[in-house]
Amino acid sequence: MDNTIEAALEAVLFASGDPVSRERLAAVLAVEETDIDTAAQSVARRLEADGSGIRLKRLEDDYQLCSAPEYADYVRIAIEARKPPRLSQTAMEVLAVVAYYQPVTKAYIEKMRGVDSSYTVNMLCDRALIELCGQLEAPGRPNLYRTTPEFLRAFGISSVSELPPLPETVSDDGEKQKLRQAIDAIQSQ
Repeated sequence: MDNTIEAALEAVLFASGDPVSRERLAAVLAVEETDIDTAAQSVARRLEADGSGIRLKRLEDDYQLCSAPEYADYVRIAIEARKPPRLSQTAMEVLAVVAYYQPVTKAYIEKMRGVDSSYTVNMLCDRALIELCGQLEAPGRPNLYRTTPEFLRAFGISSVSELPPLPETVSDDGEKQKLRQAIDAIQSQ
């Protein structure tokens, strides 16, 4: 693998600060997407092996440079950032419904929870943990929601496939019980 691709990848990701899609990186660097994956894996291994304060993270089909988790306290102090507020139980319930059943409508979230979830859905959108991803082909064309790369970063995973599996239940209220167990598993991470 050409070191120029690795160096260019690092430079683009550093300058961006935000996740950059593998497709975009391949187009910018005029290489195949598989070359981007290979270069990213090499950079990620090197940064970790060197004990660098920087890590290269894959978030679905995006890549991003971020600070190493073991230096989070130093980063927080240096930029005088406060710990992000913890999510309420209500927010975690809505987030779990979206994460496990995405893309979902607000009506589906409310059906699962049994209560109005408008405020919480809007709050999670404002925090960029979920986002609009289209409209359902049904009367009224309700909005569809999915999780975001920010959600993946917040929970320290690369893909929603890394979420704990939903346990099987046999109760009458099986959907809600599965959701509650999934929420508990997420919170314990």
